[in-house]
Amino acid sequence: MLAFIQTGGFFMWPLMACSILALAIILERFWTLRKSAVAPNGLLSDVMTRLRDDRMTLEYIRTMQAKTGLASIFAAGLLNSKHGRGAMKESVQEAASHVIHELERFMNTLGTIAAISPLLGLLGTVVGMIKVFSVLMESGAGNTALLAGGISEALLTTAAGLGVAIPALIFHRFFSRKIDELVVTMEQQSTKLVDALHGDRDKTGVAQ
Repeated sequence: MLAFIQTGGFFMWPLMACSILALAIILERFWTLRKSAVAPNGLLSDVMTRLRDDRMTLEYIRTMQAKTGLASIFAAGLLNSKHGRGAMKESVQEAASHVIHELERFMNTLGTIAAISPLLGLLGTVVGMIKVFSVLMESGAGNTALLAGGISEALLTTAAGLGVAIPALIFHRFFSRKIDELVVTMEQQSTKLVDALHGDRDKTGVAQ
């Protein structure tokens, strides 16, 4: 591996750094964006059961507030539910914006890696080809070792750049789609909770 990097020249080192950073982000996002951690399936039913049985306590709400994802959104809504539907929806939306911000963490970095890696590879290619033409100008086409070295450097950096960029782009699209799905799920669940607490009351007010 070290020989491969050395053969590719200077630009292999930033590409290697990009690959390590991209791998770390991908592993972290896989762990963070688990549906069971962000939007557990049984959370809404548990909250509704506690509300129905009058077992919703401040301690339970504080426990949800300390968690991430949908639980913290529910906690914000429940803490402000007594102030009316509008206040509850506003607190839910504010909490949701913080949750979405956390879900999108490192996504810009991953997208940047996917964008700049081919450019770094291309820059390495240009530098390698400059070396090739410099050898041709100085010693003609007879110095095949130097020519081969310059061409090898050019090809390796191009391959390395694409090798980093393609997985980074694939996972960036994958995680973006996953985040969209989680956001839709949390929005639906939050709307159900707000409607359950204030829907009947609003309908009564309209009827009167």
